[in-house]
Amino acid sequence: MTERVRRWLVAWGPILPLLLAEGTIWVGFGALLPILPIYFTTHGVDLPTLGIVVAGWPAARLIGEPVFGWVADRASRKTLMMTGLILAAVFAVAPLFVVGPLAFIGVRVLAGVSASIYDPAARGYLVDANPPERQGETFGLYGAAQMGGLMIGPALGGLAAAATNEPTVVFWVAGIALVVSAILVGARVPDLERGVHTAAEAARELDAAVRPPSILNLLLVAAIAFNVGSFFASGSYEVVWSLYLTSLGAGMAAIGLTFFTFALPILVLGPVTGRFIDRQGGFLALVIGMAGVAVCGLLYPLVPEVWWMVVLGLVEGTAFAFASPALYLLVARASPPGRSSTAQGLFGAAGTVGTIVASLAAGVLAETDLRLPFIAAGIGTGVALMLGLMLGRRALYDAMQPRPASLPEPATEPAAVAVHEA
Repeated sequence: MTERVRRWLVAWGPILPLLLAEGTIWVGFGALLPILPIYFTTHGVDLPTLGIVVAGWPAARLIGEPVFGWVADRASRKTLMMTGLILAAVFAVAPLFVVGPLAFIGVRVLAGVSASIYDPAARGYLVDANPPERQGETFGLYGAAQMGGLMIGPALGGLAAAATNEPTVVFWVAGIALVVSAILVGARVPDLERGVHTAAEAARELDAAVRPPSILNLLLVAAIAFNVGSFFASGSYEVVWSLYLTSLGAGMAAIGLTFFTFALPILVLGPVTGRFIDRQGGFLALVIGMAGVAVCGLLYPLVPEVWWMVVLGLVEGTAFAFASPALYLLVARASPPGRSSTAQGLFGAAGTVGTIVASLAAGVLAETDLRLPFIAAGIGTGVALMLGLMLGRRALYDAMQPRPASLPEPATEPAAVAVHEA
C-alpha cells in the first residue's frame, strides 16, 4: 500500500462505509430511473397524472425531511439510516404488486417518507464526522459515490433485464441494493457521540464560533433558494427525460448512456472540485455550476438529436460537479452547532418543493410539447440562482471562504445574522 493511499484511508476511513452505502443506494436508483416513466405510462398513467405520481415522492420528503432531520439531531442517526433504507427497499418493489395510478401515487409517497428518514441523518453525519476545512471534499466524495452508483445502475439493470428477459427485474435490483446498503450501515458505520465533531475537536470549536447561532439564518435561506432551483431541473427531467429521448428514437441503451455521461464528470471531478473549494472557496464554483445547469436546460430542446443530448449531458454533469459540493459546503457553514441534521432536513425539503412544482408542471407542459419542461427547468434554475444571490452575495462569499484547521481565535465575524431563534 502506497503512503498516499494509506493517508487517504486514514483521513476518510471513518466515513468510507457510508459512502459505499450511498453508492449502492444509487445503483438501485440508477437501475430504476430509465424505466419508471415508461412502466407507469404503460400501466394506465397519462402524462398529467405521471407528474402527480412523480411528485408523490418529493411531497412526502417535503414534510418528512424537516421532521426526521430534527429527530436525527436527538436520536441515533445509524438507527434512522437503517430504518429508512429497509423501508425504501420494500417500497422499491411495491409497484410490481400494487398497480394503477392511485396505487403508484401511494407507493411513491411511502418511498419518499423512507428517503426522508435516511437522508438528513446521513448528510448530518457527514457534516459532523469531518472537520470544517474538509467539508467541500467530503461532499465531493459523497456526490462521486452517488454518481458511481448511477453509472453502474442502468447497466446492471439492463444486464439483469436481458438475462431474465423481464424488464421489471430492475425493481428487484433496486430493492436488493437498498437492503445491501442497510447492511453496510448497520455493520460498519458507528454512531457519533452526540455533540462531538469526531475528526477535529479544536477545529469544531473554532468553526462553531463563526457558524450562525440559529437555524433560521441568511445563509440557510440562500441555500434553500439555490436548492429549489437545482431540484427544479431534476423534477422536470424525471418526468420527461426517457419519454423525450424515446420520441427521438432512442432505445434503452441510449437512454442509459445519457445517465452515464451525466454521472461521469461528477464521479471524476466531484472530489477534485470539493478539494479545490476547501482550499480556494466555493462561491464562484456554486454560481458557475448552477448557471451551467440552467443553460443546459435551455439548450436540450434546441439540439433534438440523441447523441447531442448525450454530449450535452456531459456538460451539465460537469457543471453539477462544481455546484453540488459548493452547495453542501454552504449548508454546512449555515448549520448551527448541534443542528446539522435539522439544517440538512430543511435544505432537503426545499429541494423537494422544486421537484414537486417541476414534476407537476412538467406533466402538464409535456402534454403540449415534450420540449417545454426543459425550457421551464432552465428558467427555474436561473431564477433560483438570482434569488439566492440577491439574499446576500457578500455574506455568501465570506461564508464559503477556506477555513483553517485551527487558529488561536476566530478570524472573522459570523457570516450570517440569525433571523430569529428557532
